[in-house]
Amino acid sequence: MSPKKRAAGGKKSSVFTAEERAAMKDYVREKKAAARGSRDEAETEEEVLAKIAQMTEPDRAMARRVHSLIKASAPELSSRLWYGMPAYARDDQVVCFFQDARKFKSRYATLGFSDKAKLDDGPFWPVAFALKDLNAATEARIAELVRKAVS
Repeated sequence: MSPKKRAAGGKKSSVFTAEERAAMKDYVREKKAAARGSRDEAETEEEVLAKIAQMTEPDRAMARRVHSLIKASAPELSSRLWYGMPAYARDDQVVCFFQDARKFKSRYATLGFSDKAKLDDGPFWPVAFALKDLNAATEARIAELVRKAVS
């Protein structure tokens, strides 16, 4: 079969984008590596920093700063990759993650929180935030959200 997989009838499959398929492949690699064990926190931290280094500007600078903010605000979170994105977990459960704009061809980077984050606020609250630029107020809000997420 050619690299372009075809659905029944010879039409190009549009179920998943190339970016989504790549993210799923990243996830499978991450799960296999975790299942093999023998990975310590320093090794996964290196993987996260390497993934951040592959990002293009301005997302790379934002990801580095977000990484530092999360590590300082919630040192109990461990760094890891999640679908190929820098993520931060407690007890192997992802609490938050950074998605660069290029990941899914978006116009902005995203700081997202999983359902493990303790951000519940009534019947309705945001779980993802668009990031176009970081300033002191945004950094303070990120630190506040991360602390609340792990409280």
